[in-house]
Amino acid sequence: MRRSWSLLNFVPGVRIVKSSIDGLSLYHEIHGSGDPVLLVHGFPLSGKLWEPITPALCQDFRVIVPDLRGFGQSEASSSTSMDRFVDDLVALLDELGESRPVTLVGMSMGGYIAFEFCRRRPDRLRALVLANTRAEADTAAETEARRETATRVRKEGSEIVARAMADKLFGVHAPPALREEWIERMAAANPIGVAAALEAMAARPDSFETLATTSLPMLIVAGEDDTLTPLDGARRMQAAAPHAQLEQILRAGHMSPVEQPDRFLEVVSSFLKSLPA
Repeated sequence: MRRSWSLLNFVPGVRIVKSSIDGLSLYHEIHGSGDPVLLVHGFPLSGKLWEPITPALCQDFRVIVPDLRGFGQSEASSSTSMDRFVDDLVALLDELGESRPVTLVGMSMGGYIAFEFCRRRPDRLRALVLANTRAEADTAAETEARRETATRVRKEGSEIVARAMADKLFGVHAPPALREEWIERMAAANPIGVAAALEAMAARPDSFETLATTSLPMLIVAGEDDTLTPLDGARRMQAAAPHAQLEQILRAGHMSPVEQPDRFLEVVSSFLKSLPA
């Protein structure tokens, strides 16, 4: 696997880097110092998801914020998988010289990637935060729907996904301007990356056994008004991993890190600071 890295610019306390992995340019930001925290965004989003919480979080931690392949400022590949996303993240940690186990915070699709990371490279993990995600694999109908949507996105663009998801992503309390801001961002996502990720999610396995067998410290975060990954699903995840903590974010839908960033930051920071040295 060929890798090269370049420092794009310098902002005090922040490094902005693009890596080349097998010729694919991937974008990452590194904020602050301390124990490493890897923030993995959801679908069809980017590392900008974490902007409301990063300035405070990096006061105590080294916060690593990638744009996954196909999203944000990272280039897309025509196909991908949960395995491929994990390999990209491990390559990132290696190139950053980050040998310490990280706490991985995964939101939605980022949670699916966290499960795969846990299966493939548990040695690189210190703890997990699973936010607005679920452990079930797709049903046959859901799998077919994702694949059909991927075909449409390749022909028609990402806006069809953005508009279809708009009402499901946000809770009833989200301001209209916030909704529209993220609809525009999703509509602008690279259709090649969006389609590839849809197919990758369709192929992901069930993760309840992973929850039951891992001993990693774990925080599960659920939005009160989340209809995509409801609170009942978060409770099933906690039942599978009894040692896991469960926190509910009131007045938040699926996009809890941007709908209620102060409360999201509070529960995540408290969990991180409770981890053994």
